[in-house]
Amino acid sequence: MKLVLAVVNNDDSAIVTSALTNEGFFVTTLSTTGGFLMAGNRTLMIGTDDDKVDKIKELLAQYCSTRTQKTPQLGRGLNNGSLAEEVKVGGATYFVLDVNEFGKV
Repeated sequence: MKLVLAVVNNDDSAIVTSALTNEGFFVTTLSTTGGFLMAGNRTLMIGTDDDKVDKIKELLAQYCSTRTQKTPQLGRGLNNGSLAEEVKVGGATYFVLDVNEFGKV
């Protein structure tokens, strides 16, 4: 058994969670904040059989798109005079962990 932890952008979380549940996966969603842009995201916890991990990765790739976003330059604050720079946001970062024991009570 595996536990997939997937960090996804808030904008993508609803559609990817829906796609995962439509495929029969059980998903627990946690609200989290990224360290780089201090932007909100969601961490999805998905327990699954070993042979279904590839399907999860496929759905993450399909529904978690990357895009560019303008943000104030780091270190310059949010002042009106600070210059905006484009950064890539979105996509998904995932971790696949072995599960030694699983139970529901």
